[in-house]
Amino acid sequence: MPDRWQARLIQLLAVPGLLVAGYLLLYHNGALVSACKVGGWEDCGLVSGPGARYASIGPIPVALIGFAGYTTIFLATWLADWLPPVRRYLPELLLGLTGLAFVFTLGLTALEVFVIHAVCRFCLISAAIVTVMFVLAIAYLRAANRAGNALDAHEAGNHKRKRLDVA
Repeated sequence: MPDRWQARLIQLLAVPGLLVAGYLLLYHNGALVSACKVGGWEDCGLVSGPGARYASIGPIPVALIGFAGYTTIFLATWLADWLPPVRRYLPELLLGLTGLAFVFTLGLTALEVFVIHAVCRFCLISAAIVTVMFVLAIAYLRAANRAGNALDAHEAGNHKRKRLDVA
């Protein structure tokens, strides 16, 4: 396995992601007032407020989906320390989770820009966090593949030597 600094950084980035998603969820539910301006290009109320048209998918707030996503990413990196199957497939698992989050975020950001015609600064912060996580997950998978290929080549070389020694 490669050095896991990318996974640790992804886990660390999940914490501010949880805070942002938690804030947006509280704002969506009307428990907090917005820290954004009302009206104009930046309007959190239009994007993620209690009455925002695209702030929910059916009865589920988008912020809750984000909170669950960040929680899942955090737990995947944490469980890798305790469960060997998670550790073994952590690069692929993180790429899948962050990739799904990235595609979801791209769709939400496109809605903000092209349909709602307003952006939420906290949504953009979350989008930046997810983008960095996705890039780190790609780097982690590439490092794991390089380490695996080097290990396979090393083991193949040792195996050939053993055959030559025996013969």
